[in-house]
Amino acid sequence: MLVGPVGTGKSSLAVSVMSQLDVKKFTVLPVNMSAQTTSNNVQAIIESRMEKRTKNVYVPQGGKRLLVFLDDLNMPAKDTYGSQPPLELLRQWMQYGFWYDRTKQSSLYMQDVLLVGAMGPPGGGRSFISQRLQAKFNLVNMTFPQESQIIRIFGTLITQKLSNFSEDVKPLGDLVTAASIEMYQAVSANMLPTPAKIHYVFNLRDISKVFQGLLRSNRDYCDTKNAFVRLWIHECLRVFADRLVDSKDMEWFMGLMGEKLGLHFDQTFHALCPSKQPPIFGDFMNANETYEDIVDMESLKTYMEAQLQEYNSTAGVVPMSLVLFHDAISHVCRMVRVLRLPRGNMLVIGIGGSGRQSLARLAAYVCGLSVFVIEVNKHYHRVEFREDLKVLYRTTGLDNKPTVFIFNDAQVTEETFLEDINNILSSGEVPNLFKPEELEEIRNTLQPVAIREGIPETPENLYGLLLDRVRSNLHLCVCMSPVGDAFRNRIRMYPGLVNCSTIDWFGEWPLEALMEVAERYLEGIDLNLGADTELLKEELQAAVAHTFSVIHRSVTDYSARMLAEIRRHNYVTSTSYLQLVAGYKQLLAEKRKELGDAANKLRNGLHKIDETSVKVESMSVELEIAKGKVAEFQQQCEEYLVVIVQQTREADEQQRSVQLRSQKIAEEEEQCKAMAEVALAELQEVLPVLEEAVRALDALSKRDLNEIKSYARPPPLVEKVMEAVMLLKCVEPTWAEAKRQLGDPNFITQLRDFDKDHISDKTLKKVGGYVAQADFDPDMVGKQSLAAKSLCLWVRAIESYGRVYRVVEPKKMRLLSAERILAEKQKNLADAKAKLQELSEKLAKLQTEYNEKLAQKEELRIKAEGLELKLDRAAKIVSGLAGEKVRWTQTVKDLDESFGFLVGDCLIAAAFVSYMGPFTSNYRDEIISNIWLPEVRGKLVPCSPTFELREFLAKPTVVRDWNVQGLPSNPYSVENGIIVTRGQRWPLLIDPQGQGLRWIRSMEAKHDLKTIDLQQSNYLSVLERSITFGFPVLLQNVQETLDASLNPILTKSVIKQGDRLFTKLGDKEVEYNPQFRFYISTKLSNPHYPPEIATKTTIINFTVKEDGLEQQLLGIVVRKERPELEEQKDTLVTNIAAGKVKLIELEDEVLRLLKTEGSLLEDEALVVTLQSCKTTSADVIEQLETAEETEIKIDSAREAYRPCARRASILFFVLTDLGKIDPMYQFSLDSYVDLFTHSIDKSQRSPKLENRIQNMNDFHTYGVYKYACRGLFERHKLLFSFHMCIKMLESQAVVNGDEYMFFLKGGVVLDREEQMDNPCPEWLSDSAWDNVTELERLANFHGVIQSFEQGHRDWYAWYTSPEPEKATLPGEWDTSCSELQRMIFVRSLRPDRVNVCVTTFVVHNLGQRFVEPPVLDFHGVLEDSAAKTPLIFILSPGVDPTTALLQLAEQNDMMERFHSLSLGQGQAPIATRMLELGKRDGGWVFLANCHLSLSWMPELDKMVEEIQDGGAHTEFRLWLSSSPHPDFPISILQNGIKITTEPPKGIKANIKRLYQNMTEAQFTQCPRQSTYKKLLFSLCFFHSVLLERRKFQQLGWNILYAFNDSDFEVSESLLNIYLREYEDPPWDALKYLIAGVMYGGHVTDDWDRRLLMTYINQMFNDEALTVTYYKLSSLPYYYIPRDGHLSYYQDFSNSLPTVDHPEAFGQHPNADIASSIGDARTLFETVLSLQPAVASASDGQSSDDKVIGLANDVLTKMPDLIDFENTQKIISNDPCPLNVVLLQEIQRYNALMVIIRRSLEDLKKGIKGLVVMSSDLEEIFICVLEGRVPPPWLKTYPSLKPLGSWTRDLVQRVEQFAGWSERARPPQAFWLAAFSFPTGFLTAVLQTAARHLHLSVDSLAWDFHVNNQNDSVSPLQPHEGVYICGMYLEGAGWDINGRSLVEAAPMQLVTPMPVIHFKPMENKKKSGKGLYVCPSYYYPNRSGTGNYPSFVVAVELRCGESPADHWIRRATALLLSLSD
Repeated sequence: MLVGPVGTGKSSLAVSVMSQLDVKKFTVLPVNMSAQTTSNNVQAIIESRMEKRTKNVYVPQGGKRLLVFLDDLNMPAKDTYGSQPPLELLRQWMQYGFWYDRTKQSSLYMQDVLLVGAMGPPGGGRSFISQRLQAKFNLVNMTFPQESQIIRIFGTLITQKLSNFSEDVKPLGDLVTAASIEMYQAVSANMLPTPAKIHYVFNLRDISKVFQGLLRSNRDYCDTKNAFVRLWIHECLRVFADRLVDSKDMEWFMGLMGEKLGLHFDQTFHALCPSKQPPIFGDFMNANETYEDIVDMESLKTYMEAQLQEYNSTAGVVPMSLVLFHDAISHVCRMVRVLRLPRGNMLVIGIGGSGRQSLARLAAYVCGLSVFVIEVNKHYHRVEFREDLKVLYRTTGLDNKPTVFIFNDAQVTEETFLEDINNILSSGEVPNLFKPEELEEIRNTLQPVAIREGIPETPENLYGLLLDRVRSNLHLCVCMSPVGDAFRNRIRMYPGLVNCSTIDWFGEWPLEALMEVAERYLEGIDLNLGADTELLKEELQAAVAHTFSVIHRSVTDYSARMLAEIRRHNYVTSTSYLQLVAGYKQLLAEKRKELGDAANKLRNGLHKIDETSVKVESMSVELEIAKGKVAEFQQQCEEYLVVIVQQTREADEQQRSVQLRSQKIAEEEEQCKAMAEVALAELQEVLPVLEEAVRALDALSKRDLNEIKSYARPPPLVEKVMEAVMLLKCVEPTWAEAKRQLGDPNFITQLRDFDKDHISDKTLKKVGGYVAQADFDPDMVGKQSLAAKSLCLWVRAIESYGRVYRVVEPKKMRLLSAERILAEKQKNLADAKAKLQELSEKLAKLQTEYNEKLAQKEELRIKAEGLELKLDRAAKIVSGLAGEKVRWTQTVKDLDESFGFLVGDCLIAAAFVSYMGPFTSNYRDEIISNIWLPEVRGKLVPCSPTFELREFLAKPTVVRDWNVQGLPSNPYSVENGIIVTRGQRWPLLIDPQGQGLRWIRSMEAKHDLKTIDLQQSNYLSVLERSITFGFPVLLQNVQETLDASLNPILTKSVIKQGDRLFTKLGDKEVEYNPQFRFYISTKLSNPHYPPEIATKTTIINFTVKEDGLEQQLLGIVVRKERPELEEQKDTLVTNIAAGKVKLIELEDEVLRLLKTEGSLLEDEALVVTLQSCKTTSADVIEQLETAEETEIKIDSAREAYRPCARRASILFFVLTDLGKIDPMYQFSLDSYVDLFTHSIDKSQRSPKLENRIQNMNDFHTYGVYKYACRGLFERHKLLFSFHMCIKMLESQAVVNGDEYMFFLKGGVVLDREEQMDNPCPEWLSDSAWDNVTELERLANFHGVIQSFEQGHRDWYAWYTSPEPEKATLPGEWDTSCSELQRMIFVRSLRPDRVNVCVTTFVVHNLGQRFVEPPVLDFHGVLEDSAAKTPLIFILSPGVDPTTALLQLAEQNDMMERFHSLSLGQGQAPIATRMLELGKRDGGWVFLANCHLSLSWMPELDKMVEEIQDGGAHTEFRLWLSSSPHPDFPISILQNGIKITTEPPKGIKANIKRLYQNMTEAQFTQCPRQSTYKKLLFSLCFFHSVLLERRKFQQLGWNILYAFNDSDFEVSESLLNIYLREYEDPPWDALKYLIAGVMYGGHVTDDWDRRLLMTYINQMFNDEALTVTYYKLSSLPYYYIPRDGHLSYYQDFSNSLPTVDHPEAFGQHPNADIASSIGDARTLFETVLSLQPAVASASDGQSSDDKVIGLANDVLTKMPDLIDFENTQKIISNDPCPLNVVLLQEIQRYNALMVIIRRSLEDLKKGIKGLVVMSSDLEEIFICVLEGRVPPPWLKTYPSLKPLGSWTRDLVQRVEQFAGWSERARPPQAFWLAAFSFPTGFLTAVLQTAARHLHLSVDSLAWDFHVNNQNDSVSPLQPHEGVYICGMYLEGAGWDINGRSLVEAAPMQLVTPMPVIHFKPMENKKKSGKGLYVCPSYYYPNRSGTGNYPSFVVAVELRCGESPADHWIRRATALLLSLSD
């Protein structure tokens, strides 16, 4: 095993040596251990490399030896018993050779396995390993190398690197080496890993990282000394400074850097880095990737922005909106530097929203690496994580793809994830990641690679190749948040996170960064636009930017204050700031447009009004001119009309003539057409033949003709054809002519163009002769010549055509003649038509001229009329808009002014929306008025002098709509509504009362809102559909974490693909609709959301406020009491709102009309609308005035009911405060409103309003008390009454706040040196005197110290009074003090009487009934319930509600439909079926012990919600029972009826309840009624006493027993049975069965059993039956009453005292003091927890300083170790039992002091950071800080003392044994408490006596003799036994002279006992009468612990005047030590 500090090369050395082993003989298995490593992990990893040889014997695979390398061997966490299971497993195997099969429990022998371990020294997460394990190893200690060795190693490297650099740089190697090592030494010595800076861990790896950076230098770039030194500065900053958390540490580091620069390089930082700007090096700015100094920051910024732009434009990525200011660019460069390094990994630390992951993605993009991120959801566990790792390993190992794995701590759903991450960082291997078949597949894939690289293809080598490729390609970027303890624990538990990565700390943005971001966002915005400011543009921009930073920091400060005062968490991150500045930019643009449009609209209206006034004058003149022209045009029109009539007549006649001729010509045209068609048809018959002949001619070529021509003597048919052709050509038909013609080049053309229409008859006849011949056939001719065939075809076609043409030609001639005649007629017709056209045109011209004259006349007439109309309109417009003109002018002026103020107004508004959601109204108002507005105005940023946020961001009409939809109308709720609707992030509503939920449901109902919760199985599919279709979604009832699959929705990660938007949901892409809206709500009243959620959502505190609730309740009470008033109010409010809306609409309509183009005088609608508007406006204004006057009257009438609403509001908040006390105390507003309504209905009516209000208040106050008490534990009922009483008195301003806070807190003195001396220290404790001196500071208590000094006897008399609250206060204080002030005196001096005072205070102010909780009435509860109301039993020990519920079911005939089930593992499906059945059939379902099935509770919550929505049978009831648990669903508790099943507090309440639960039939069924009734009352009293005795704590029972109603019920049944069977009561049997079996069955302590039998003997005896009014206690109230009916006993129980006097239990009044003080302390602490915390004065010391001071104090007081060896030598000659005990005690105390010293020294080192703080040290830190003894120190002996007195006590204990060892003889009197094992000491005394008397030790017993005060202990040891001193008597006093027990003096809780002589005696008889066997206990906890019982010995003491039973009931005992 290699042991040594981190970084000394243990792992490297081991791996190096193992890699040199023969691979054929050895196989290596590396195992990286962490705090999460389990024995199961280790066994599985080793077994995965083994194979079975024989039964139960396993050997390594391949016949080799397995070498297991266990790195960080001592990292596994210790279990409860202090062992490390993985190491114990290894130790067992090393010792015995086997371990066990975990399934079969059989031995598995592992052979041929060797272990190599490596570990660092213990500390931090590393533990001491057991000596037994260490003994199995050969240890090799690897020390930290000496400085000379480090210099040699790194100096050699750097000198070799610089050998080819310039001469200026070469000598720097040694200097850089020395400087780097000195830097490391200084940093590691000063920057220590304190608890707050746990990651300040430095080792040799950090030096190597510096040199790794230096070795990247290039001689071309680092060519000067300064350049190389800048590189060294950069590397030191990256390695050492990037992890520093605050400016103080950074300043120290920069000072160190400057010192080393001056010492080694003779340079200053300022000279090397101008403006103190640290250098940035990178290899991404040049093409050859050389590591260079990037000096030009602007180029770097441009490059980064370009890279970001490229990244955002990459397909499929979510664009990142980043502002790359200097700090952000620096972080990217740091990440790029690490990612470029081989195996470079990052640990990025910063809170969520600081940009860690975004910048990591950009850095990966710059490096050209792909990014791998896991998608986590609620079902994502280790299996899924391992599957993702497999994908990652295949990508990097098989595909050889460089990848960055970005992993953040929000994805850690299981801690085992981090163990795998730790393994990847440490070794690159995740053990057992791949299955064997997957490994085979990997080997097959890598085989070609191995062959190519020359690697042997063994499985180990291939797997090693995979890991090498993974480590080369995979870069981890682990993002962690430093918030909370998880970060510290993880750094401690997983060392690889720090050791194997480079750390980058993302701190708060500096002021410069905040300013730079703001200025970047403000670029391009003209802030001076319209602003009236003295500042220039740049100055105003700077002022706004600075204000942003002030706002951001103020919210951070107020978040810390809110956490301190009201314990609400709120995180402010850089993301919040970015959203602020982006929101401001957006809001400013929106508001500028809104105000600009409004002003322009009004300006346009004003312009139109002015324009109209000018036009009116010119219109009058125009009107007169127009009227004259109208008359002139009228005359011209009449003259035109005469001419037109004459010419129209002529034109008509001409028209008729033309029409007749046209008809005739048309008929002739038809005849011609018919003739042409006949001729054409005949020709058509021969034309196809002709066309075919022509085609045949075209086919002939010259060669074809030459062929014919070549015939000397042609064939006959060819010759015949040629003759025919010649005939047609009218030439000689001979062959010679034919040959000549054939020789003509145009021969074919002539034939084609042949004139076929003019063939002579002669020619045609000759040719016809040829054609008629039989052989003149084309086919026959074609056989002789193809060319001749074509000519033959042509001849035949021409001949046919000629014949037809002879017939057709005459017809064509006739046609031509007809056409010629027709043409002449048509010409005549055309002439006629032309003449007609001329007439028509002339007529049309006349008509046009006439029409023009007519139109001009009409136009002028219309113009004249229009002018008249316009003049009329103008008058109306000018008069109508006269009022508006004045108002609009003023409005425009106001809008322009507001426009100028927008810069500042929008700044406040945007900041409010971004930041104020989580804050309550008082914080909001304070931040805005005290910080933001003064800052804005102080920086001269234009801002409205009367800025009102709600008016600025929300229109009144919108707010009114919200109010109608259910949003309360108070300002706080309206602000919340604004944040919900205007926030840039999706809102997350903290909404315990569901008001915000109802509002959103109502508001979004019209948009088809979808409601989901995370318990729904299909919530993701509902969400998916809603995102796609744009439906709003409400995610309700979330807890403090959100499903990670919602992250893309929360961050609005939208990808644009073309014109469509997509987002990722789970593992699929979903189309994104911009209309989608997402709301989240929680019912948790004070959730703690981490920064990751706070930055993704807008958290809005929707918790109902007092003023808002008061307003709602006022509406309810008025609606119930004066419905007409409230209805009138609602109507008026609606009408006023509608009227205002109408006015706005009318004005908008007028402005819209005024906006139209052109003159207003043209628009008649405008005038009509204007008149309508004017009339309507006047009516509306009149109505508004009337309505507002009426509203004032109505409000005045409603105000009369405000006291009722105020009281109800106060009481609701008292109820909600209870939720801070116990998580089960949850109350819904809906249920409370129902209760309030019920109180109004049921309270007594009165004609007098004041009386009526008083009646309602009284009824409702008691109603709330009863309603709450039903669900409160007894211990909280008085507290509730008191809190309710105080809150009501505070509302009446009758409680002095300072005095009340003093009553709760008491006086705390920080510096006792300045405190006055206590005048009466003998009876007045230090804490009481502290109270008195601090009381003097209160206004009404001046002089109280003087009163104590002068009248301390009077104060002592008051102090010792049994009832000081009733006693007269000394002096004038009795008359001058109010009741609260008297309570303060009681609280200060007699805290045991505080509860009595509080009870009296409540009785005086509220009434007796408020301290007497009503007995639970199941029938009443059932009546109050409904099918939708679950009934929840809140369980407490001792009471089971099942029996009572079964009785109730029986009484309501529900037994057949009663289903019950005790929940637990596997019961959920049965419970679900029961619920479904009950809902359907109307049964009762009782699900018991819900706390045992918490994982199913969310599903139950969902089912209850469905039941509340309806659908359940009316008789269905759901009964639940659960112990209090914070994870019980809040909504079930809020909407259900809560019932506590705790025995009521007090004897009276218990007896009353027992009789209440008894039926008349049960009471009268025993035949021996008189005996039964008496003994039943005794039994009830007995049961009540046993239960209530618990309040006395250790004076009650040694062990608290869960006596319950079942014990009573069975005992009552036994009593009934035995009285039936026996004439006389069988006392012994009854007492045995009741006290010995039923109640005694619970009892495990013998002394408690003795007490139980004492009580039963007192209450069950003959006297109880024979003595009239037999007394059950010494008090007169508790006796057995006379016989009577059940109601008589119930009434008698009501008459018993409410407050139990201790004598009722047989206790002394002092017995009540301890429990009463405890109750009072609990009361104060609980009520204080309900008050807002106020920053208290402190001495300025931090927790660390305090703990170091206390630790030093303890170490100073700690005595030296007792010399064990010397003592052993001295007493070696006398080995008596006492000496053995002495040696044992010395060993124990020495061991304890060693533990104390070591732990305190380690603690001091841990605080200073010299060692890493372990979990054990953290526990000790907390204990020392709180003044408690750390648990490891209590293992020697138990104690209840606080740390200070425990330390003093320890010193005294050690002194006793040190003195004994020095004197070598026992002391005269032994202090028994000093022995850590006193029983052993007493046994040793008995053994000594037995040896002396030569008797068996078993035959000896103790005899006790108590010395009186005058007795002096003999200087010699007693002859027999020992003297024991230092014991205390509890529960009694001691009469020194009488040497007997007596009653203790008042306020005396313990009495010091004189020395007692413990004397061994032989055969001692039983204790005689007059003796009390008194148990003695080691310390006040009488029950002790499992490891250390408290009982020591029973001591016999004289009883005195009282019998032994008296002291048994007093619980009198001896204590060896006290608790203070």
